[in-house]
Amino acid sequence: MSVNQPTHTGPPYGQPQPGYGGYLPPGYGGQPIPTVPTSQYGAYNGPMTGYPQTAPPQGYFPSMGFPSKGSPVSLDSDASFTPNFIGSLRAPTTSGAPASASGTLVPPGQPAYSQFGQGDVRNGIPASTAPLQRPPASQQFMPGTTPTSATQSATFQSFGPPPTSTQQLTNHMAGMHIGGASTSVPSPGVLGYGPPTSVPPASGSFTSSGSGQYVPYSNQGPPPPAVPHGLPPTTLSQGVPMAQPAISGPPSALNLSHQAPGFAPPPSSSGVGASNYPPAAGVSRPPPMQGSSLPGQAATGPLTSQPNHVTSPPPQPAMTGPPLGPPMAGLQGPPPSHPSQPGYALQQNGSFGQNRGTQPNYGPAYPGPANYGSQPGPPPPPPPKRLDPDSIPSPQLNELPPQQKPRHRIDPDAIPSPIQVIEDDRNNRGSEPFITGVRGQVPPLVTTNFLVKDQGNASPRYIRCTSYNIPCTSDMAKQSQVPLAAVIKPLAVLPAEEAPPYLVDHGESGPIRCNRCKAYMCPFMQFIEGGRRFQCCFCSCVTEVPSQYFQHLDHTGRRVDYYDRPELSLGSYEFLATVDYCKNNKYPNPPAYIFMIDVSYNAIRSGLVRLICEELKTLLDYLPREGNMEESAIRVGFVTYNKVLHFYNVKSSLGQPQMMVVSDVADMFVPLLDGFLVNVNESRTVFTSLLDQIPEMFADTRETETVFAPVIQAGMEALKAAECAGKLFIFHTSLPIAEAPGKLKNRDDKKLINTDKEKTLFQPQTNFYNNLAKECVAQGCCVDLFLFPNQYLDVATLGVVPHQTGGSLYKYTFFQVETDQERFLNDLRRDVQKEVGFDAVMRVRTSTGIRATDFFGAFYMSNTTDVELAGLDCDKTITVEFKHDDKLSEESGALLQCAILYTSCAGQRRLRIHNLSLNCCTQLADLYRNCETDTLINFLAKFAYRGVLNNPVKTVRDTLINQCAQILACYRKNCASPSSAGQLILPECMKLLPVYLNCVLKSDVLQPGAEVTTDDRSYIRQLITSMDVADTNVFFYPRLLPLTKIDPNSDSLPPAIRNSEERLSKGDIYLLENGLNIFLWVGANVQQGLIQNLFGVASFGQISSNMCVLPVLDNPFSKRVRSVIDLFQSQRSRYMKLMVVKQEDKLDMLFKHFLVEDKSMNGGASYVDFLCHMHKEIRQLLS
Repeated sequence: MSVNQPTHTGPPYGQPQPGYGGYLPPGYGGQPIPTVPTSQYGAYNGPMTGYPQTAPPQGYFPSMGFPSKGSPVSLDSDASFTPNFIGSLRAPTTSGAPASASGTLVPPGQPAYSQFGQGDVRNGIPASTAPLQRPPASQQFMPGTTPTSATQSATFQSFGPPPTSTQQLTNHMAGMHIGGASTSVPSPGVLGYGPPTSVPPASGSFTSSGSGQYVPYSNQGPPPPAVPHGLPPTTLSQGVPMAQPAISGPPSALNLSHQAPGFAPPPSSSGVGASNYPPAAGVSRPPPMQGSSLPGQAATGPLTSQPNHVTSPPPQPAMTGPPLGPPMAGLQGPPPSHPSQPGYALQQNGSFGQNRGTQPNYGPAYPGPANYGSQPGPPPPPPPKRLDPDSIPSPQLNELPPQQKPRHRIDPDAIPSPIQVIEDDRNNRGSEPFITGVRGQVPPLVTTNFLVKDQGNASPRYIRCTSYNIPCTSDMAKQSQVPLAAVIKPLAVLPAEEAPPYLVDHGESGPIRCNRCKAYMCPFMQFIEGGRRFQCCFCSCVTEVPSQYFQHLDHTGRRVDYYDRPELSLGSYEFLATVDYCKNNKYPNPPAYIFMIDVSYNAIRSGLVRLICEELKTLLDYLPREGNMEESAIRVGFVTYNKVLHFYNVKSSLGQPQMMVVSDVADMFVPLLDGFLVNVNESRTVFTSLLDQIPEMFADTRETETVFAPVIQAGMEALKAAECAGKLFIFHTSLPIAEAPGKLKNRDDKKLINTDKEKTLFQPQTNFYNNLAKECVAQGCCVDLFLFPNQYLDVATLGVVPHQTGGSLYKYTFFQVETDQERFLNDLRRDVQKEVGFDAVMRVRTSTGIRATDFFGAFYMSNTTDVELAGLDCDKTITVEFKHDDKLSEESGALLQCAILYTSCAGQRRLRIHNLSLNCCTQLADLYRNCETDTLINFLAKFAYRGVLNNPVKTVRDTLINQCAQILACYRKNCASPSSAGQLILPECMKLLPVYLNCVLKSDVLQPGAEVTTDDRSYIRQLITSMDVADTNVFFYPRLLPLTKIDPNSDSLPPAIRNSEERLSKGDIYLLENGLNIFLWVGANVQQGLIQNLFGVASFGQISSNMCVLPVLDNPFSKRVRSVIDLFQSQRSRYMKLMVVKQEDKLDMLFKHFLVEDKSMNGGASYVDFLCHMHKEIRQLLS
């Protein structure tokens, strides 16, 4: 509680959440970097005394790299937060001399700020005592002095570097206020923060200084003045006093407002390396270092491509410039941890007020990984007392290891942490089952392991919503800008402890439905007139109950057979469909699988064809089957192709398979009917013989050209002739340039990136494949495509048919049997074995007041209501957006019913029904209290990834930032209690929206690095479109585990850590997974015993970077790590490629691409910078 502020009046609703226990990272032991030339200057740490200093223009606040209008910023969240700025306090100013920002801390008893006399004031740390940190490679020293790197497109300019000294943070971002809903208003003694008078009113559109590419500071003139009262204007070098956050009771807040005048800020050092800000007028600054280019600037850097589905990159030319030194945090130098000082507690707003202990429900401060550094952790806070800043012992700056020098004032531990939120949800909600009986309940997070009990609403494994309490009116929805959407995974696989949906058979009469809207019987239907009729909960129409379905009601109006009928008591169930629900009023045949193998030169030479043929011999025994069936009903067929197609007759009566060649690819037909699709067990000897012969038959092929569209046409014609639905498994290696329908040309053009024509790279080359997809859907022909490219393949075009038929796309760039066989075979096995529904149609019905308006996913739509899927597997989601078409009422709420009609793998026609009831609200606070950020991000990513098909990428990025700024600004304006404009207030359940949104903005689709290929971007775009919430969560914010914290004797995992380089220790091994890859990062100083136990080699240098599977060693550590990797693999829908990354190795840059809280190589902002940028956008909207 700050003495400068009035007491909190309590949050507007509910009980305040307990605050976070401060997470205090101990010092990171950094090593001096031998390869950086020693500068003749020390760090630039502000002007020397004795130089004339001019005040900056009024209202200009140097911030985290963003131009700012108005007063200093502070971040504030409904999230209850205990900030933790770690930095030493400083004696109050005793003279007018400006503070030396070098950060040399003054021992108690020494008078002035500087340890040097007036004559020997230095401009920084003597070079001898402070080994240079590597300068940030991705930032300019000063505009105009450093050439932009060849690999970095000039339009992607970074948000600007983190502030490097006290002065640079002075006015704008002096602390962060992320705290309870109720935030205090500053008393007149503190700086005033009225809304900036000079900011034009924000309209729906974005100003040019808004989001897309972020312009560094120096390019923009200062905004018009907005003079804060209470403090005289200060020069950049005088270091306006800064916030000291407090560990206070809930609702605690992290305040970026100034401390009361009179207390000097804690010193911070700039680290070494030039600052990115122009110095105050009249101040000289050291010239930037000359010499060889910085790492990251060299165009010949290591390939950081295959961003999310990485394969072994081809050999790279050597890097120019000095060899890579120790890790650079997102190439910006690690934001150092501020050493915790024993003996005093952290304060808020710089006032020395009461201290409180750690918050309930949170563990003590994070002790930090082993081997981290030499600083002791902070002791428990002393009893409340006034602190005398002069009595605080401070280590000399020169004693700190180089990476430990204080740098930014916004402590990364004081802003919302995804890891903390995930852990809290696990602890609070993981132990109890989630019972779905109550309307509008927000489920546990996707990262929490919980059990679901269906009592009338569909499990969150089937449906998750962006909000479980939706606004009653469209005006309210527009005002909040929170999209109302549901991510539906109709055939999701449930854990073994939960029962799959019951199958209900109503006989020949079929399911009971509403006469008007055709909704299916569900728990929300109201029985009236003694049970003889029911009133529809969706359209209110009254329908007669058929006599065979009649049942009496009990005294509560509920049918007495309520618990005996799944459709009356459960949220999800299945009906057996009658013949009326079948094509041509005829029950379907069991589906078929056709394997179509590219046998061109590339496929044969790489060993791919032999690998596929060997695997299929055994895999076909595991085709999906109905629960109690002896064998699968699915029939199989085989085709090989290059420029022509080869069909095989594998009829069980034949001694040898027969091959028939179709060379007229322009008019495709199937040359045989009988013997092409066969039962596996009956024809086993024939097709085993065929699979043995195929690699030999084509062993000497010289044919390099392939066709593609005729292959799909052939499969579709075969299914049509057999009168069944089915799936084609196509294994394809190159751009189809042979003369045939659907022939493509290489149109890859890097020059289009960041132009208005960039969108054409995501669009198909020709409409041919759209029409082919439409025909496939009509036939129930789903296509799964496995790609093995060595160069451009045009995924945007080849992926059209798999996408529109509900199929899957897999890509293995530079496929090599030794390194990629494990991943490919596991993907193939899972793809062949998983549950699939064929020839499916899905419709989403809603109660009066809202309707489904937009759909995202892998499907085809011929009208505005029916989602058509040739195939729908258990991993695919369909995302539906809803809009108001009338008012809703709080009493009745809103209902959704998703009905999907499909053919099972045994050929049975079924209807699967999922129902969900949501609350409706007239208060915006209720909407914001019941949102789910993970689902929101899933929706926004899909929305953005579809947007790039028709809009420039910059427009898409701006739209995303603008929408999220509006969501948060609406909350601030309508739900948060009044507080200073300098505070960023985030709703409790949306406090991770900025960090996750930044990850989406930095993703390869929306902000590609120079090495990301067009095919990579199209592949990721298509993948995300049908991903579920758990997969997008780990894809955008990967999971990072410290393996040395693993207890070999326990099944529990160590807590994950945040995705930032400053969290990594050289003495540790980490596992990072994003759903497509698993990285095993090994620090350079890992103990030899651990290396021996895990890799079976004696030293760090002997670990092979090409290892794609860990050796099976008989020791507890090896067993436990391998079991953790197996656990991660089992949780994902695709097999993740394991990549061993040694610190400083060629793959290290690629690994850092996934440390999403740091600045990215391609211009993406760090989390801290982006949070500040969002705050600025919100303030512009509010003013």
